[in-house]
Amino acid sequence: MDERGAHEERAAVTAIDRPGITAAHEVIKPHLRVTPVIDLAGAELGFAWPVPARLVLKLEQLQHAGSFKTRGAFANLLLREVPGAGVVAASGGNHGAAVAYAAMRLGMRAKIFVPTVSSPAKIDRIRGYGAELAVVGERYADALAEAEAWAARTGALQVHAFDQKETLLGQGTLGMELEGQAPELDTVLIAVGGGGLIGGVAAWYAGSARVVGVEPEAAPMYCFPSTM
Repeated sequence: MDERGAHEERAAVTAIDRPGITAAHEVIKPHLRVTPVIDLAGAELGFAWPVPARLVLKLEQLQHAGSFKTRGAFANLLLREVPGAGVVAASGGNHGAAVAYAAMRLGMRAKIFVPTVSSPAKIDRIRGYGAELAVVGERYADALAEAEAWAARTGALQVHAFDQKETLLGQGTLGMELEGQAPELDTVLIAVGGGGLIGGVAAWYAGSARVVGVEPEAAPMYCFPSTM
C-alpha cells in the first residue's frame, strides 16, 4: 500500500462505533489471530439443573502476545502516524507485551515502561519481542509518568493502554469477532481494568446485547496494575 492509500485507510476510521470498528478491523486483521470460542452448559459450571444457561467463552489468551491488547496495539501503530522515534507505552505487562509485539512485527522501535510489581514472565516477554524496557516505580502511574516524559523528550508516539481512540477501536474488534462466532448472545460479560476492552465491545454491540462489566469484589480496577 502506498502512502496515500495508508492515509485514506486511517482517515476512514473516524468514530468509536460499528463502522469505525469495522474499518479498523480491515486494517489490523492481517496481524491478528481469530481466537476460538467454546460453549459450556450451565450445569458444567455448577448452575442448578434445569436452568437452560448457555455460556460462550472467547479464548483471547490465545491471541498473539497473550491477550486482547494486541488488537489495540496494532490499531495504534497502523492507524496513527508513527515517527522515527518509534512508540512508547506504560504497562503492567499485557499492554507492554502487545505493543512490543506489534512494533516487532511492523519493524518499529518501542520503549516500554513497567512498574516493579510487573510479572517477571511478562517482563521477559517484552524483552523477547525486542523492545527497550525500563522498570520504574512501584505503580502503573509511575510507569505512565515516565512514558509521558520519554515521549516529550524524544517525540515517540504514546500508545495508551485504554484512554486512546485507536485502542478502543482495536479492542472493539473482539466484539465484532465474537458476534460473528456467537450471534445469538444476549449478554456479554467483560473483565474491567482501565476500560478499553469494555468500551470497545460496548461500542460494537451498542444496545444489541447487554454488556456487563466484571471486576473482583475485594480488589476493583487499578488495584491490579499488572493488567494494564
